[in-house]
Amino acid sequence: MMNDFTMTIAGKPVESSDVITVLNPATGRPIATAPDCSTEQLEQAVTSARAAFPAWRATSDADRGQILKAAAGVLTANADELMRLLTSEQGKPHDEARFEIMGAAYWLSSLAGMEIPVEVNEDSADRRSETRHVPIGVVAGISPWNFPVLLSFWKIAPALRAGNTMILKPSPFTPLTMLRIGELLRGVIPDGVLNIITGGDALGPKVTAHPGINKVSFTGSTATGKRVMASAAADLKRVTLELGGNDAAIIMPDVDVEAVAKDLFWAAFRNSAQICIATKRMYVHETIYDQLAAALKDYAQSVKMGDGSEQGIQLGPVQNKLQFDRVVEIIDDCKHNGFRFLTGGNVSHDAPGYFIPVTIVDNPPEGSRVVQEEAFGPILPLIKFSELEDVISRANASEYGLAGSVWSSDTEAALAIAARLETGTVWINEVQHLSPFQAFAGHKQSGLGVENGLGGLLEYTMAQTITVKPAKAG
Repeated sequence: MMNDFTMTIAGKPVESSDVITVLNPATGRPIATAPDCSTEQLEQAVTSARAAFPAWRATSDADRGQILKAAAGVLTANADELMRLLTSEQGKPHDEARFEIMGAAYWLSSLAGMEIPVEVNEDSADRRSETRHVPIGVVAGISPWNFPVLLSFWKIAPALRAGNTMILKPSPFTPLTMLRIGELLRGVIPDGVLNIITGGDALGPKVTAHPGINKVSFTGSTATGKRVMASAAADLKRVTLELGGNDAAIIMPDVDVEAVAKDLFWAAFRNSAQICIATKRMYVHETIYDQLAAALKDYAQSVKMGDGSEQGIQLGPVQNKLQFDRVVEIIDDCKHNGFRFLTGGNVSHDAPGYFIPVTIVDNPPEGSRVVQEEAFGPILPLIKFSELEDVISRANASEYGLAGSVWSSDTEAALAIAARLETGTVWINEVQHLSPFQAFAGHKQSGLGVENGLGGLLEYTMAQTITVKPAKAG
């Protein structure tokens, strides 16, 4: 078992007398330990970040951009090692793990060149007024276990590009890859600018309540996001929250079922459905319902699930036991209510690892748990609809509003439907296309603020308006 991972504080390796144990979700066995950051070490990280802030803030945009590009190069150069480590702690197949590492490098490179605008409000003989966007100070990033590297860099890249310093706390379920990245970036990113700490459940509240932290960016569940927001309110920390979702896909009767079935399957089940923007409710027009149900069932039987380190594996395990139990509970609820499974539904509790077979539920009632709750695991309700107004109403009848999709051969009709969906993102004839150049934001209880795009970058700044009136002569 590996036990030599260290935190990065002030550019130096930091161990801890206490550790957390990290499991491989494909086997359920321990693979490593990670430091459990003490209160004193958190203080060191905050002190380090605050001390580094003035010089980093004064660093030119061009120089900060070059440092981000250099960091991207480090990720790329070490992609093989990081890929294997990420698979061992998260469970996703090697191809998906490599995609995540390279995505993080892409985000760094893209943010490196993104310009922060200066808005000229007035430029006259009487005065010049302009609004700038200045860094906030010390930012805490708290990232989840489903995409522990990519979603960390959704925070690191804009925070550092804008001139802030950062303390990153990855999930205790998946701390290893980000700890290793912290080790690799020592000497690339100036000391104290990026501090990476790890710990158990007690660490997060200490981070969000710390008075030396000026902003918290959190990705995770809505319930935890509410606690983060309440903690930040004590000293009016800025917050960005990317929270839960129960994304609906609306499949119109004019689609080519055979052409879209594969895409629809992966819309729901990529990363074993552990994606905040996975399709979690699939509404299918009644005229094509049986055909699509059969196509999804056939395709599901061709997909190989197993240990992500093995060649040819397409789906890995659920990442942790708590989430495994939650998904099993929803499957058991379906069985209790007599719902029919098109595929899956039988979970082995004797085999090693947290594997749940791809499970598709045949037309469950709208009020059932499998429709109303975010399972965050490989179970999908397939639901019939007949009337457009009804399906739009049902898609919008959720406390969440993260994303959704519309599938149709009539682009104009699909656009009209998309405009009526109460979500931050709507895709037409695809899902999960994300970019560092486009805004990603949740409506309702799916979040607060913006990630990515210029709006996401400006989340890590504060507006400062400077007005100059010429001095009077003599």
